[in-house]
Amino acid sequence: MTASNGQAARTCPVAAPPAQTAQTAQAGQTAQTAQAAQAAQAGQAPKVGQAGPRAGPEASACLATPAGAVWGDGVPEALPTVDAAAEFFEEYRKVVRLTDAAWRRRLREVHRQLAETGTYVHTYAELTVGAKLAWRNHTRCVGKLYWRSLAVRDHRDLTSPAEIRDALFEHLRWASNGGRVRPTISVFAPDGPSGPGPRVHNRQLVGYAGHPQPDGTVVGDRAAVELTALARRCGWAPAQPGRFDLLPLLVETAGRRTTAHELPPELAFEVPIRHPDAPGLAALALRWYGFPTVSDMTLLIGGIRYPLAPFTGWYVAPEISARDLTDPYRYDLLHQVAAGLGLDTAHALWRDRALVELTAAVLWSYERAGMRIDDHHTATGRFHQYTQAERRRGRDVEADWAWMIPPISASATPVFHERYSNRELRPNFVRDRG
Repeated sequence: MTASNGQAARTCPVAAPPAQTAQTAQAGQTAQTAQAAQAAQAGQAPKVGQAGPRAGPEASACLATPAGAVWGDGVPEALPTVDAAAEFFEEYRKVVRLTDAAWRRRLREVHRQLAETGTYVHTYAELTVGAKLAWRNHTRCVGKLYWRSLAVRDHRDLTSPAEIRDALFEHLRWASNGGRVRPTISVFAPDGPSGPGPRVHNRQLVGYAGHPQPDGTVVGDRAAVELTALARRCGWAPAQPGRFDLLPLLVETAGRRTTAHELPPELAFEVPIRHPDAPGLAALALRWYGFPTVSDMTLLIGGIRYPLAPFTGWYVAPEISARDLTDPYRYDLLHQVAAGLGLDTAHALWRDRALVELTAAVLWSYERAGMRIDDHHTATGRFHQYTQAERRRGRDVEADWAWMIPPISASATPVFHERYSNRELRPNFVRDRG
């Protein structure tokens, strides 16, 4: 493999994979115009154009995850079944109000494709509805009030690392929306009979590295140590390891080949964290990226698995303040934050005060930067609004209570006193690895 800048890609040694080896990723089909028009009439998001070419170097490469770790215990488990397809189309017909004749006709076509190829291809309208239902059904998202507004980008025809890289970069640009972050998902080729589809090893498209030190400490994000090691095996290395080094995208394509792609810093939309009334916090030089884009979950629609389907939303402030920056297994900065705020750590409630003030700093900083963010009272209030609307429609609310309550001031939010059904419905997002 030769990089586009004329430099040969580097290959790193890894443990030998098991006998089963992934073949080529199955490329998706383009959307059908008539079905897309029907989706538009049903009030669904229009298809967004594909990313254009982007100048820049190709990546260094390495072999990565053994095929068995991607496919699980057996290939048949990863392939769609007639029952799984029928379950999805029963839901799909309700959303788009298919006539009985159109529904039966589509099911016959799906059954034919399954019999002939072992899989079938979603139209763009089906992909759009499936992705929206997956968001609504997911039990660990407090922002489900907006599930109907999800924009779906169809990239199932892209197969090369460079094409996938460019589409992921464009996803970040488009979702940022000038700071008014819009819920966005980009869907790439699914797993199929010929092998797995593309995927990325990053938990989110934007994230920071974790650099282990000889004394056992970590510079950066402790949760990213393994991913950082893989990036280094693929040839990536920061000039000077720091606390907020942006990780490259680690894109895995056919043959388990993983390539590392430097993330342009402007696509992180980083926000310096300052406090309006405590200038000492600025000395810590904290920052965080503008919005989360979860990229390590498989989108499962009608039995078809889309392993690369990065999903963008916006932050709820305590995700950054009370988890990312202060969890012991992440940045573990609570003591430094307390010092920067001038708090007396001999006081029993210093941790509580530090978390609340850091949350206030995150909110102030994001709002000053023009980047969309919610506080935990607003976010849980909107989720409560969503649950009440769903119950009025006679639908159970699927939610994991432990994921709905914020990590601070939980009992002061309306979700604390609620109870929810916690079934894993389909379509949905599932985590196959780790």
